[in-house]
Amino acid sequence: MKARVLVPTMMGMLMGLALTASPALAKKKAPPPTPEPTTVSTAVDSDISHDADNVLLLDLSDGGRVAIRLMPQWAPTHVERIKTLAREGFYNGVIFHRVIDGFMAQTGDPTGTGEGGSKLPDLKAEFNAVPHLRGTVSMARTNDPNSANSQFFIVFYPRFALDHKYTVFGRVISGMQYVDAIQRGEPPANPTRVLQASLASDKKGPPPAPISAAAPSLSADKPSLSQPN
Repeated sequence: MKARVLVPTMMGMLMGLALTASPALAKKKAPPPTPEPTTVSTAVDSDISHDADNVLLLDLSDGGRVAIRLMPQWAPTHVERIKTLAREGFYNGVIFHRVIDGFMAQTGDPTGTGEGGSKLPDLKAEFNAVPHLRGTVSMARTNDPNSANSQFFIVFYPRFALDHKYTVFGRVISGMQYVDAIQRGEPPANPTRVLQASLASDKKGPPPAPISAAAPSLSADKPSLSQPN
């Protein structure tokens, strides 16, 4: 089973703490050392027509299309993972399972619990010096720096306490108003879904809106969402 993948709570943010592991994980072994961040240019091209193979499009169930500029200059293996999963249809139908007002919206877990991920191996951290500004897109992980897999989050407002601790791989360049409208909750009562994730170069039109966007049914043997201390 995949380890819990969550970003920090607001209390942890105020204390400037990194993500806390579950007690069971913490007892097994100490997390590996945090790698030094790589210094890169933070400039982002906001023109969707440029380098369309590095523009991720998220069509949301609440309406609207979000365009994210993927930045291989910042995190090449993370960008490649996102592109691979998007082209496989992995993110289609996945909910935003953890959305904290004034903080961030997290998605990328097909179980909708915050416990899952893809079948691909976890990624080695590619921490960089890109700040977590409004619209920044970054990978979620456990307290192990090398545990990012498929879950990612979009920042509502600047959260510099996350800098150098999570791999930033992109930034919203269009449709941030639709990100702002994502349903809040952990998980939300009526969560926003990614109806379709695609690359602009694939030239896919938005899918038809569903009649309803109910939360996925969780089986009794699935662990419930819990928060770090």
